[in-house]
Amino acid sequence: MTYTDMQNKKIHQGRNIKRFREMLGIKQESLAFELGDDWNQKKVSLLEQKETVESDILAQVAKILKVPAEAIENFDEENAINIISNTASFDNCQQPAFFNNQPTFNPLDKMVELYERMLEQQKDMIEKLEKLIEKK
Repeated sequence: MTYTDMQNKKIHQGRNIKRFREMLGIKQESLAFELGDDWNQKKVSLLEQKETVESDILAQVAKILKVPAEAIENFDEENAINIISNTASFDNCQQPAFFNNQPTFNPLDKMVELYERMLEQQKDMIEKLEKLIEKK
């Protein structure tokens, strides 16, 4: 596939919503709850099957998932894999002298950051569920 073909390839926004939702460990039911009363698991499932998602819904979902809407609009897994495979030098483990194998960040710090973010999302969900229970 040429670079031009990759540019012309249509991005499946619904599939990208599903990818980001799953990476964050959020269930369809939870996303439906966050989107409002007129949403349910089935409707989220149908949304994830749509190639193009309405911009207002896309913005809502992006806000809930805490990712930029542009990430959902533009993420192409195949393109990302092609770029990585074309720029990485794996043959015979020969790497340019300037290639740095050491990360510029502490992976443990990133894990802690992710864990704290997940805890915050869980607290938010508990608060919303408690409010929902109080209403009933």
